[in-house]
Amino acid sequence: MGAELLAGRMTAEAEGEVTVFLIGMRINRFRALRSWLPVFRAMPRMLRELSRDGESGMLGYQVLFGPPRVFYVVQYWDSHERLLEYSVAQDKEHRPAWAAFNRRLREGRGKVGFWHETYVVPAGSHEAVHINMPAFGLGKATGVVPVGRRGDRAADRLSLKRA
Repeated sequence: MGAELLAGRMTAEAEGEVTVFLIGMRINRFRALRSWLPVFRAMPRMLRELSRDGESGMLGYQVLFGPPRVFYVVQYWDSHERLLEYSVAQDKEHRPAWAAFNRRLREGRGKVGFWHETYVVPAGSHEAVHINMPAFGLGKATGVVPVGRRGDRAADRLSLKRA
């Protein structure tokens, strides 16, 4: 029926800096399949490529659906440098997908929207708690441990790596 529920209070095992990358699209015209379907199909190829490459720097991801017509992915990376390296790598899936998307964007006249945001989160500046949930988000990307191992309160977990 789904992922295994982890009983009790868990937190992400992540230590150190984490880069959070949000990327998504909005279908502005459903009937304009040629404008948005290739964009929609490109992301799974990139996620498979990154997931198979243990050296890529991507720790994990979560696919989410927003309000009607919005699809996005939250990605967790070990550094923003690795994310940027992937974005410009000539031999990876991203470059041709980005070039094709830009062509469609110019031709499509607003039929599909696109956005991304990047957050570099220093060590000691992120925390997570999952209660009676399957591994999710940062915890799914880095593994989970019982909350007590990293501090019982959010304030404790946020101050672990600060000096």
